[in-house]
Amino acid sequence: MNHLIVYAHPRKESFNHAILETTVRSLRQKGHEIIVRDLYAMEFQPVISSSEILGGVGEDIEQEQEYLKWAEVIIFIYPIWWTGLPAIVKGYIERVFTYGFAYRYVSGEQLGMLKGKKAVIINTQGKSHAQYAASGMDKALMLTSDKGIFEYCGMEVLHHVFFESVPSSDEATRTAWLKQIEEVAGKA
Repeated sequence: MNHLIVYAHPRKESFNHAILETTVRSLRQKGHEIIVRDLYAMEFQPVISSSEILGGVGEDIEQEQEYLKWAEVIIFIYPIWWTGLPAIVKGYIERVFTYGFAYRYVSGEQLGMLKGKKAVIINTQGKSHAQYAASGMDKALMLTSDKGIFEYCGMEVLHHVFFESVPSSDEATRTAWLKQIEEVAGKA
């Protein structure tokens, strides 16, 4: 299968980067084709321009859309910052998942144009699951990303994995989490 990985974390020493490396290794061992789009390494420009709002995209965005067309599974790996997507990921969505490419309206009805594509979302967070659940943020995170972005565009969300309290986690916990990533990659 063709897997596109959209990755966002500015530090190569981060646990997110370990997740990326584990995902790539696991998919390659299974014989999958992989393209990684490391948004920070690419210095992806997240700010949408006025011409893009009117429907004109540049070659850089056309290339990202070609990667999405090629992919059967799109894996998003990023931390939760301020209870949401990092700005660079939000900008990627805004600039790449354009009207007419990722969704459109037909007779007033929204139509997701990425039907047939599958999504896997892997997030790290600083707070515990209990803290997010107490405020309802756990459900809000899934609602805004899974339903509000990916399913809206027609994608089927296979997995949404959250790793909690990452900054205070120990090595044994992180090793167990990376084993979980191997399992998730094996099912994608």
